[in-house]
Amino acid sequence: MRVKPNDSAADIIVCRDVHKWFGNFEALRGISLSIKTGEVVVIIGPSGSGKSTFIRTLNHLEQHEQGQIIIDGIELTHDTRNIQEIRAEVGMVFQSFNLFPHLTVLENIMLAPLNVRRWPHEKALAVAVQWLARVGIPEQGAKYPGQLSGGQQQRVAIARALAMQPKIMLFDEPTSALDPEMIKEVLDVMRDLATSGYTIVAVTHEMGFAREVADRVIFFDQGLIVEQNAPAEFFGNAQHERTRLFLSQILQH
Repeated sequence: MRVKPNDSAADIIVCRDVHKWFGNFEALRGISLSIKTGEVVVIIGPSGSGKSTFIRTLNHLEQHEQGQIIIDGIELTHDTRNIQEIRAEVGMVFQSFNLFPHLTVLENIMLAPLNVRRWPHEKALAVAVQWLARVGIPEQGAKYPGQLSGGQQQRVAIARALAMQPKIMLFDEPTSALDPEMIKEVLDVMRDLATSGYTIVAVTHEMGFAREVADRVIFFDQGLIVEQNAPAEFFGNAQHERTRLFLSQILQH
């Protein structure tokens, strides 16, 4: 059973008037948004709406040119110490799995805890084994990524992010590269995390997941937040014509 974040919970992510350009193209046009500790936020929108760019600014994979981004009390600036400190607390899962093919599953998961957290080998191994079991594939630790299905590889990628014990998990369309039968196994892991109190920001086209798990659904279009609301209100009573048009198109599929 999912416990909603308390209204008095602190804001762990604060964005104020965030802008991002690619050359002359303004991808983010003044995003202001706060996310509470333990909140699950799902971001939806058409291709090119800025949703993936936005989520990538939260750990400085994309650099914002204007505005403020504050993660767990630390402002994201050009200071590499700040960036490293924030990245240590923010796990990210991408469309592509980005696993090292020459390392075993367990070695992939242990890499960052060993090199970034500086954990002893025994602790890193124990945590890796724990998370591999949590994502449902405890028997795959000695295999290499190429020996796994796409769904299994994405679950390894989630375990790898979680092994760093982050405070925030970011998901950038984590099921978009998967075959339909593999999508459910990844969404099941994300549902489990959502009920465990993690702060989650997920860009996804999985509307069922958004309805079931999100505390808030945010609709991006043309680099702006068009609308945001609790799932029942968002899907059942969208206020903006642009939102209603998008939902009518995506929910038919």
